[in-house]
Amino acid sequence: MDWISSLLLATVRLAIPLLFIALAELYGQRAGMVNIGLEGLAAIGALVGFLVCYTTGSNWLGLLCGALAGIAVNMIYAFSTITLCANHTVYGMAINIFAPALASFIYRVYFGSGSDLKQIVTMSGIGIPVLKDIPFLGPLLFDQTPMVYLSILLVIFTSVFFARTRAGLSYKSVGEHPKAAATLGIHVVGVKYLGCVICGALSGLGGAYLTTCYSSTYTDGIVAGRGFIALAAVIFGRWNAAGILLACLFFGFCDALQIRLQVAGFAVPYQFFQMIPYVATVAVLSIIGTRQAGPRANGMPYRREQR
Repeated sequence: MDWISSLLLATVRLAIPLLFIALAELYGQRAGMVNIGLEGLAAIGALVGFLVCYTTGSNWLGLLCGALAGIAVNMIYAFSTITLCANHTVYGMAINIFAPALASFIYRVYFGSGSDLKQIVTMSGIGIPVLKDIPFLGPLLFDQTPMVYLSILLVIFTSVFFARTRAGLSYKSVGEHPKAAATLGIHVVGVKYLGCVICGALSGLGGAYLTTCYSSTYTDGIVAGRGFIALAAVIFGRWNAAGILLACLFFGFCDALQIRLQVAGFAVPYQFFQMIPYVATVAVLSIIGTRQAGPRANGMPYRREQR
């Protein structure tokens, strides 16, 4: 039971950065923006969050600055794809190349090329009185960092926003049929830019979570493919916040399982276990990825002068 409890606890902790990044993509795609540059946005968020926390000692300030860094870098993608009507995939990949390299460069300029490991104090958990004392479920659900509670509230808000509010339905219409949305007085370009701002903020926040709440240091490659797994989680979750939460928990479980298997002492190369989350991603996409498409105007350029 202790092994299972620790596995599930690690599942929740590893699912949270995935959840932030996947919700970022959800807000982007609901506005018709297919941003595959999540990996780069999370990387720059992780670095900036770590540097700010290292300098100021504030985890919250590090998280905030990580989100702002994600917005700043994502504006390159937003301007190129919305204003210039460039290809979404090309500029998403450009962000994936540019942002991690920029993060690595900034880290080396700030700390030098020495081998000593710089560390910070990660955000401590906050237990909910009474509930945290429930056997098994208490530590798992009610004795976590504030970011875990924030992510659950964000899932609830997103579900209600897109399904129950007029603003959410107008937002979704931009990703489905932008020209029809424009005829109803919706500012399509503004919504698309708003989607990119939210996408950049949540992606940067997911990256900053890795360095300020999960790990106590920054290393190159700390995002470790989570941006691409988050893309799969959006498809797996059927562009629905609750479904994305379940998908992220599944991928978080696969990640936690491979870590536990690596230290279990099996006479198997550790690289075999490291493949588990990525093999699960490919398997999920091959089984369900083509059964339902996302918003119909995803990745399509919008030109106001066209009819």
